[in-house]
Amino acid sequence: MSESRTPDLYLRVAIAVLIGILLEVVIAAAFLLSRLPAGAAIGHIFDALLALNSVQALWYVTRAAGIIAYLLLWLSTAWGLAVSSKILDPVLHRAFTYDFHQFLSVLAIGFVVLHVAVLVGDRYLPFSIAAVLIPFASPYRPVWVGVGIIAFYLSLLVSVTFYIRSWIGIKTFRAIHTASFIAFFGAALHGLLSGTDSPLTAMQLVYAGTTLVVVFLTAYWAILAWLNHARPQTVANPPRGVPLRATNRPPTG
Repeated sequence: MSESRTPDLYLRVAIAVLIGILLEVVIAAAFLLSRLPAGAAIGHIFDALLALNSVQALWYVTRAAGIIAYLLLWLSTAWGLAVSSKILDPVLHRAFTYDFHQFLSVLAIGFVVLHVAVLVGDRYLPFSIAAVLIPFASPYRPVWVGVGIIAFYLSLLVSVTFYIRSWIGIKTFRAIHTASFIAFFGAALHGLLSGTDSPLTAMQLVYAGTTLVVVFLTAYWAILAWLNHARPQTVANPPRGVPLRATNRPPTG
């Protein structure tokens, strides 16, 4: 990655994080003010604008954030496979594809944080902090919620390696990045088997379509890697009578 592109990437990541934090602050402030006696008037305004008096208001937000986070994680996984397979090289600069892959990963993490933060403050189906941070501690569908928590931790680990790649080396970087496959399929199982929107035909098509895309790209990447590994590494011999260009011998008279 060129140094000239690094400030732009950090700026985009900072904007995404700030937007997520701002949304969380606005929702939390509205939630608290609507319950304070001194903020009753402000609470009525927020109720009129955002329907915070509805018990399901935050439930809508956390569901939407979860779906967006899943789609971003899918796009990041598919994009990473396309970058590794060099599918995008003929049409996009490799530095851009790498930067965009990194940005998608961080943005997905931001929406997962929003999904979890709103879920803790939700009144429709309240979760404790332990239930959203400790795998399999949730009272609601503990297995599949736990799988989602593990998928989040793996995604977070993969995203962190973007910033420490020069410290850990490219081999370790690639080895850790294989966890993104587990993270994606874990997120898909989490959404399909614990999401309240999963019975909808539209969501079932989303999960099926995104999973098939990742499976196809994974198979393509694996076959390409196997072919490159199996191809013999031969060095072409120069034609007879043609001297080698590179030589350390001093010229002779």
